[in-house]
Amino acid sequence: MDVNTEDPNFQNAAVKEPLIQNLGDEDICSQNCGATEAGSGETVIEEGSTKIIFPNANEVFYNPVQEFNRDLTCAVVTEFARMQLAKKGIEVSIPGEEPLSRVVVDLGETPKEDQDSACVKTLESTTVGEKCEEGLRILEGLAASGLRSIRFAKEVPGVHSIIANDFSSKAVDLISRNVRFNGVEHLVTPSLSDARMLMYRHRETKERFDVIDLDPYGSPSVFLDAAVQAVNEGGLLCVTCTDMAVMAGNSGETCYSKYGAMSIKAKFCHEMALRIILHSLDLRANCYQRYIVPLLSISADFYIRVFVRVFTGQAKVKSSASKQALVYNCAGCGTFHLQRMGKMTSHGSNFKYSAGSGPPVGMSCEHCQQKHQLGGPIWAESIHSPDFVEKVLTAIQRNPKRFKTAERMQGMLSMVMEELCDVPLYYTLDTLSTVIHCSTPPMLQFRSAILDAGYRVSLSHASKNAIKTDAPPSVIWDIMRCWEKNNPVKRERLSESSPSYLILRNEPRLQACFDVRADANPKSRKQGLKRFQENPEANWGPRARAKIGGGISTSLEEKRKLHQNKRKEHGEGEARLKNIPCKKFKQGNCTLGNSCCYSHYQGDAERALKSNHTYDSSAGPTQEPHYEDAAQPHLTPEPVVTQ
Repeated sequence: MDVNTEDPNFQNAAVKEPLIQNLGDEDICSQNCGATEAGSGETVIEEGSTKIIFPNANEVFYNPVQEFNRDLTCAVVTEFARMQLAKKGIEVSIPGEEPLSRVVVDLGETPKEDQDSACVKTLESTTVGEKCEEGLRILEGLAASGLRSIRFAKEVPGVHSIIANDFSSKAVDLISRNVRFNGVEHLVTPSLSDARMLMYRHRETKERFDVIDLDPYGSPSVFLDAAVQAVNEGGLLCVTCTDMAVMAGNSGETCYSKYGAMSIKAKFCHEMALRIILHSLDLRANCYQRYIVPLLSISADFYIRVFVRVFTGQAKVKSSASKQALVYNCAGCGTFHLQRMGKMTSHGSNFKYSAGSGPPVGMSCEHCQQKHQLGGPIWAESIHSPDFVEKVLTAIQRNPKRFKTAERMQGMLSMVMEELCDVPLYYTLDTLSTVIHCSTPPMLQFRSAILDAGYRVSLSHASKNAIKTDAPPSVIWDIMRCWEKNNPVKRERLSESSPSYLILRNEPRLQACFDVRADANPKSRKQGLKRFQENPEANWGPRARAKIGGGISTSLEEKRKLHQNKRKEHGEGEARLKNIPCKKFKQGNCTLGNSCCYSHYQGDAERALKSNHTYDSSAGPTQEPHYEDAAQPHLTPEPVVTQ
């Protein structure tokens, strides 16, 4: 849909007074009746306390797998509202949650004549579904069906107003119907506008939003500049990225063009993706003397999600360079080092800012002599606020029936609480073992060895086998060398130039102890929390982009056709295998006989006995193959084409 955003009429209709679509008589009747039924070709989807009408055709985007995303967002926005409104003396209440104390004692100084009586203030209260005059002003920039905005209205207390915006007229029509269908017209206002233009027109201090939610199809990069300007001082910015192929290292140049950072292929790619989007947000905010404070950053399923607060302050912006870092990742053994972009040195109450010094590595890796990949810059500070995460987790535990995905949320947030906040990135246990070609040590034994060496260690919510530790790489490889001594590999099979050989040729400088310690097992693991969810449904993942008129987008449909029938037919594969000589038959120890899928041509065995060199398949058999089984089809070896 083409919209002239420079038209003054459009500006007034779509931004200053967000457009409410004109609906038919049936919808007007439903507004009076308070409910409506889905028409033909439509279905009603229920999520949380919300029911929405949704077209069966792919005209408006909806992905049920992201219910966890929406549940977590409602939980985070609720705690943010509780925190913000408490400053104004307003208490929020949620159905099913244990009530908090509604009396606050003022401990400030009181006049001498009033000291005999305590100054007691009773908090005002607001609950879900009510309009709070001093509450949050929320914008959902790409609302699609309006599900998330309606859930905010019905599940988040302390809301003043919500703008559910979308650029598609069909989506806005659907939002309008769903708003009336759920009876939240007093809180949710549908809007037809370009999300960027809408946010740019709300840059003035009095017009900014307290919460901005961006969950686009693909990359949110084009919306970030407007978002950091349109969010209120100390406001909450919620951003989702689903372009994980780009952010996880498959297209580093594309990642740089969108986020200003180079992604690299590494086992820590999911956490690095979180740090790339945080770097990009802070970089854009710095242009306007603003900076970010991350509250929660998660990697889940096929996307990442960050919740950050945005503040203004020139002094804080100066320290942003010291919060960013380049990543040196060894292409051979996976050892990584971080190089801060800047330094901040304190001199009493003053700070001195200077450029970072480095690099932290030599021309080649000190462990395996391989070259380094250079990635970043990334956000190198904490990606979570432990205090805020604890509040969200406590609220979920106090009201476990509030969200359908509460069990997974508890597991995820518990792991986040256990992570080492000051340690960027991580190793994975299976990768360390693969590098030196040894068996993988049990997780608890490896964690115990790190703790016994005097270092900290934690898991990561982003990877099941993650090892996040402040131990230097030399200690990690010494522990692996000690493990290899107990579980030796065949050194003669290793190439002298391979990372495994170069690492194992050095003796360990510490003696690792693999006895399991009591503190090696994290609390979330002991409690058996749902930390890593199995695939929720068949063919789950990113859905097709919404298309006018419904159906699957042309680009996706063409891609599916290109991938059809790429696998070889079962019979064709067996026929090709019969042209390949059986190695065990040539050695005289194949016990499968005629049931073997490879060729048992007698000439192969005779040739192997006469010579010690390997069978040359390009030479072909010296005579027609003879099969012991008469029913076996006659197969002539295909000529080998050399290039």
